[in-house]
Amino acid sequence: MTDAREKCILAYSGGLDTSVAIRWMSDQLGYDVVALSIDLGEAKDLRAAQDKALRTGATAAYVVDARKLFVENFAFPSLMTGALYEGVYPLATALGRPLIAKLLVDLAREEGARAVAHGCTGKGNDQVRFDVAVAALAPDLQVVAPVRDWDMGRPDELRYAAEHGIEVPVTAESPYSIDANLWGRSIESGILEDPGEEPPRDVFQWTADPQDAPADGALVEIRFEHGVPVAVDGEAMQAHDLVEHLNEIGGVHGVGRVDHVENRLVGIKSREIYEAPGAAILFAAHDALEALTLSRDVMKFKRIVADEWARLVYDGLWFSALRHDLATYDRAQDSFSHTAARGFIELFGLPLRTQTTVQGALGEASRRLLPDKLERLQAPGEAPRG
Repeated sequence: MTDAREKCILAYSGGLDTSVAIRWMSDQLGYDVVALSIDLGEAKDLRAAQDKALRTGATAAYVVDARKLFVENFAFPSLMTGALYEGVYPLATALGRPLIAKLLVDLAREEGARAVAHGCTGKGNDQVRFDVAVAALAPDLQVVAPVRDWDMGRPDELRYAAEHGIEVPVTAESPYSIDANLWGRSIESGILEDPGEEPPRDVFQWTADPQDAPADGALVEIRFEHGVPVAVDGEAMQAHDLVEHLNEIGGVHGVGRVDHVENRLVGIKSREIYEAPGAAILFAAHDALEALTLSRDVMKFKRIVADEWARLVYDGLWFSALRHDLATYDRAQDSFSHTAARGFIELFGLPLRTQTTVQGALGEASRRLLPDKLERLQAPGEAPRG
């Protein structure tokens, strides 16, 4: 009789990387992979991704609608802080990562898993955000990063998928790397790596070219309660619906485009294009509200807090004690060594792992965010969860 295989919870999008990761982690690392697809407002068919995960080899698959959690607990607190990284980036992707990490940890506890996994490469900020957040929340869990660890580029992944009967998206490959949630859409790579090149029109999907926007503009009235937006044009809305509504209005009028060369945590500069129409409208409205209500000294201090909050979030330190205290005060031609990232993250996350080990969970991070009732699809022949 063989020993039971350990479980690993994979943040699963249904794309090429994470689809290959299911089979690769099962074959190469010996894990039973449980797929977790999280809806932060990307407009993907995550139910289809759930079914696909099972067909690809996952032993179970979950879908969680986390839009409300994301906006209320991550986006709006950052809005109230006024946090814009380097003065322009509303932190959409950076804010989504700690929530995904928290849900991975919650499900790992539910499933009795020993590890969690993400699909980040060894070159960007997101690997740090995931690894460090999980280390803070659950130092006992191993973090697996198959895309960072395997020796495969995209052509190799496509061959691997074909050899193992893994379904891959049939759409044409985008020249850009894109991430999106309700708070914003980020686009990088391709021709955008040259700061001297104007972004091609096909980069933008959420926002109209300002030259093509309605000439007469639009008047939008936003009501705040205790600094939190609660209604648009007199209509009360849930947080995620309000942001989605403003994304549509702002997008039509070409609001919320950002073209920025930013300093990444891992030590390189990266030209990024952002679309965040809803966030742009809300930041402008919130600034106007504060101009009416805050004294000069308070506004001066708030800018310091906003910059520090933005840095912490961007650097993946959402669950740090400092961020919590701030909240309380209401391959070819690639010379970057992907494998070197593991040692950097180990050192970078050491203070958080030590802090969590000594002090326990931090503030709201100890509260379970995973919904009580989850639909669990199970692969045929898989033994019931103990």
